[in-house]
Amino acid sequence: MDGATPTHTRADRVTRDLEQAIFDGDYVDGDRLDEVQVAARFGVSRTPVREAFQRLSQSGLVEQLPRRGVFVREPGPVELMEMFEVMAELEATCARLAAARATDAAIADLGAANDACRAAVDRRDADEFYDHNATFHDLIRQQSGNTFLAAETERLNRRLRPFRRIQLHVRGRLAQAMREHEAILAALTDGDAAAAADLMRAHVAVQGEKFRYLINSLRRAR
Repeated sequence: MDGATPTHTRADRVTRDLEQAIFDGDYVDGDRLDEVQVAARFGVSRTPVREAFQRLSQSGLVEQLPRRGVFVREPGPVELMEMFEVMAELEATCARLAAARATDAAIADLGAANDACRAAVDRRDADEFYDHNATFHDLIRQQSGNTFLAAETERLNRRLRPFRRIQLHVRGRLAQAMREHEAILAALTDGDAAAAADLMRAHVAVQGEKFRYLINSLRRAR
């Protein structure tokens, strides 16, 4: 067991470990996840497992059916591509608006989040990068000045979270993502709305090698 480790921290770990187990094929599409067995596998109580199930349900990676249980649900390649296309457009719109509306304090906060991302890249720590990357994107959504847009973007982000995390393990992706961050931050700092939108769209979109890696991950899990 984890002793005094906060429950939310244990739930974070179980969520990530379950995501990875699904991508590794330990659990395949349609498998029922038993709460007791998962808790025993990861050495935690059932409480963080329930929270992990809830998070994975929000992302769509599992499905919770009343009186039946929790089942693995992996989206197909077409569904996944469509979600990423929409996500890229939503994030691009957030960046375009933020370029005109972001405060100086927010730009400084983005710089700090970017510095934290760079430190994670230097350590080759994809999970740490993902956490600071989430802060970077969340700040841009907030600075769009459109609460409805920010909420809808975050809603879809929750569904894509496991897949956005896994693509960071593509060889060279961390360094590439860092370069993209630098360019986005520069456009936001300069107030260049068109460039910020174009750069963000390319940053989020899944195509080429990134898409092939995701599809191969899904195939391994079947």
